[in-house]
Amino acid sequence: MLSRRVGVQYVETVEDSVQSALMTALETWNVAGLPDNPSAWVFRVAHNDLVGKLRQGNQRRRLLDRSRAEGLAEVGRELEPYLAGEVQDDLLRMLFVCCDDAIAVESQLVLALKTLCGFSVREIALRLFTSEANVYKRLDRARRRLREIQPRTDALTSKQYSMRLPDVHNILYQLFTEGYLASHTEEAIRNELCAEAIRLATVLVEHPIGRTPESCALLALMHLHSARMTARQDVFGGLLLLEEQDRGVWDQQAIQAGLSWLAESAEGEIFSRFHAEAGIAAEHCLAPSFGETRWDKVVEYYLLLEQATPSALHRLNRAVATAEWQGPAAGLAVLDGCEPPAWLAGSYMWGTVLADLHWRCGHFTKARRFRSLALAAAPSPAVRDLLNRRFQISGP
Repeated sequence: MLSRRVGVQYVETVEDSVQSALMTALETWNVAGLPDNPSAWVFRVAHNDLVGKLRQGNQRRRLLDRSRAEGLAEVGRELEPYLAGEVQDDLLRMLFVCCDDAIAVESQLVLALKTLCGFSVREIALRLFTSEANVYKRLDRARRRLREIQPRTDALTSKQYSMRLPDVHNILYQLFTEGYLASHTEEAIRNELCAEAIRLATVLVEHPIGRTPESCALLALMHLHSARMTARQDVFGGLLLLEEQDRGVWDQQAIQAGLSWLAESAEGEIFSRFHAEAGIAAEHCLAPSFGETRWDKVVEYYLLLEQATPSALHRLNRAVATAEWQGPAAGLAVLDGCEPPAWLAGSYMWGTVLADLHWRCGHFTKARRFRSLALAAAPSPAVRDLLNRRFQISGP
């Protein structure tokens, strides 16, 4: 809301003012209690701090005049009427602004995840398989570019919305993924991130510009994964393997919502990575048990996923499904000749799969080596505990 008032080019100053307002709230509310309207209180304090910062920075007088003229009495109301064709959600609109093609794609994603989605630099680095130093560089480049181009949140055309839609899809996917399997050191699952990703994706598909097969497939994928959320943790908060989960507590309403959106996504000729991943999630949700999963269909979907978005990670997942379908030797055969990129070879996912498949094939020395690599690369204690239990079950 503040960026919409003063301009996205001032997003760094806006961030500082919001952080300052939240710190003031922590100090004040502990003594005086919650105000009648906490959101309006935070906005008012952040607004005042922002006006002060802009005045001190000798910014353009018309910017201050416009901001002050709107009046704090208007805080509880919508800032300005939306124009026909605009996306009527401030955060979603800002995601589209961040996806300006004047900003490099890798910097777009970092900017959105850090500024709008609240990810830490460490979390972004883990999600994008890069270093924290690279994340800082990309973030700095994106902010510098915003200052140069000074985009307006209310000036996007239908064509610009459509062109930026794939990048917005990617951001929402990353937002949900971080919630579903968090790299956070204290939380294995972050439900609030998943809920926000689903909310934004729902707003997106309700808009004519965003109601595409890819958007519907992405929303289907989110619902199908969220259906298993409560079953993915034990009573102590630890992560559970798919075969350990109580399918009786899976959210059937979420499964039906996912299947409904998946059917909606089938209209037209477009087939995206989200269609393939939603198809895989649907197979898991519809299987009566882990052993009764249609692994041949899962393998087919992974093949389609590799065609839509070639990646060694998708091939690795296909090896897992193939091993469940045809045995561990067949799973290893899928990886024959596969030279994983450095980001994957050094991840816990690669080490985990190779440790499991080699152990089941009787290659115990190799299995132990990959087991050590996987445990060393685990991004959080929850994931490390899950791997230890997985290895105890399978042997290495």
